[in-house]
Amino acid sequence: MCAIGALAGRARGAFLIRACFDPPWVVRVEDEAPLTVMLMARGSAWITPDGDGVPVRLGPGDLAITRGPDPYTCGDEPDTAPQALILPCGECRYPGGTSLNGSMDLGVRTWGDRPDAGTIMLIGTYLMRGEISGRLLDALPPLLTLPADVWACPRTPLLAEEIVRDEPGQEVVLDRLLDLLLISALRAWFSRPEAAAPAWYRAGADPVVGRALRLLQDDPAHPWTVAALAAKAGVSRAALARRFTDLVGEPPMSCLTGWRLALAADRLRDTDLTLDTIARQVGYGSAFALSTAFKRAYGVSPQDHRAGRGGVRS
Repeated sequence: MCAIGALAGRARGAFLIRACFDPPWVVRVEDEAPLTVMLMARGSAWITPDGDGVPVRLGPGDLAITRGPDPYTCGDEPDTAPQALILPCGECRYPGGTSLNGSMDLGVRTWGDRPDAGTIMLIGTYLMRGEISGRLLDALPPLLTLPADVWACPRTPLLAEEIVRDEPGQEVVLDRLLDLLLISALRAWFSRPEAAAPAWYRAGADPVVGRALRLLQDDPAHPWTVAALAAKAGVSRAALARRFTDLVGEPPMSCLTGWRLALAADRLRDTDLTLDTIARQVGYGSAFALSTAFKRAYGVSPQDHRAGRGGVRS
């Protein structure tokens, strides 16, 4: 589904690190990041969400995904006192508030006690939010875990090898590896009964509705009609409308409108493109038409959204 690809595609400039610790150790994370992927390369760790969260143990090869902005702790035991505090923008402090001042830096994207410590985690943090990726984040629990015996990603060794390199273009390589790791993990998660995959994800597997969804999402600027979609999907107009609404939870044209406006919202924030250009890219005939639909859906103008004013997801 495009929503998974859209989230994964937002790894640009993601924060990646190889965390290395010897017991006892605990790090409290308050970075408010939208999403963080943690992969155990060696040893074990406990992740404990704030409040009434139940501690979850990770062993070698296990993966966890945390969805912000709520804080959590990660350490050798759930009751070990935090030794470091991770704040927004990668700022690191001691629990008392004093800056770590790089005292735990161990080299290229490596942080902790020593490079060959007993516990090693590969961590990738997505820093960007958006309307499209938000649809996927809303479908995830605050903490999900995948044991090594129920999922496998052949790119894991490559990520472990690349994360400590310092070569030209390395950031792009790591962003794409993190994207692929996340896609593999989310596919494995949504395939489990307890995941309660959202309707739009389940609908993507339907041979008729899935094709219609991909057509809408891959080419939102096209002047789609239900009849045109039905012809492409090989069914009647009435059959597609009924089946699409039953599986997705909304009619095809309503889904298309939501997708177009979500794309516009993200492009307003992520690019310097003019409103006219964005309107054409997402299927509106003019900036005025887009602005009218945008304000009706989100309650703010495109200009206010771009400036960070208003209630659209950011």
